[in-house]
Amino acid sequence: MSSNLAIKLRAGTQKAHTSAENAGFTKCFLKGVVDRSCFAKFLGNLYCVYSELEAAMEKYRQHPVIEPLYFPELNRTANLEKDLEFYYGKDWKAQISPTNATQNYVNRIREIAAKEPVLLLGHTYTRYMGDLSGGQMFQKIAQSALKLEGYQGTSFYNFDQIPDKNAFKDKYRQALNALVIDDVTADKIVAEANHAFHLNLLAAQDLEGTLIQAIGQVLYNSLVRSHNPGSTEVASAK
Repeated sequence: MSSNLAIKLRAGTQKAHTSAENAGFTKCFLKGVVDRSCFAKFLGNLYCVYSELEAAMEKYRQHPVIEPLYFPELNRTANLEKDLEFYYGKDWKAQISPTNATQNYVNRIREIAAKEPVLLLGHTYTRYMGDLSGGQMFQKIAQSALKLEGYQGTSFYNFDQIPDKNAFKDKYRQALNALVIDDVTADKIVAEANHAFHLNLLAAQDLEGTLIQAIGQVLYNSLVRSHNPGSTEVASAK
């Protein structure tokens, strides 16, 4: 019996997805307001999250529930290392440190990896499906706003091993739907995905102070005033 997990995840995370898209940092970014130091800090936070998540997925890659969703071509850690060297130089590791919210996010990944690794799928779904869906748009905005040449400083958004992102997303959803897990486990993974969206939101909110310092409170307020319907809401309304 298949789990229909991808269907449950999409329906069960719509509200959380919308909240994440309405974070002040994200709304400013989507409007083309990107501060270089703030963006570098954002990538540093992502490095802390992805390095932890990908190490955990690697550790459990032969777990019967995780194995069908283990796709190393999704990994972002090496790309983030490249970007962080671009912004901070060779000693980038000494210059980055996670914000409090990001550290809490990393701690949560460690906790579930130790106690209930199947819940990692809630995090991989939340992060990678978002990266594959909106990544190229974010990359173009960053390239334009920061006047970057080529893919310098935006390697995070490049999926060189996934030429057809839509086909891959279909394959990923099919793998989720085909998982043989009970309803209790499926519900726990959906709950964890919602928690992952919440942790992402808190991590984005941690950057708002840095962004306000860079662009000023008045401009920031004018950029984040409206509430936008989330992309998943718009898609499901069609």
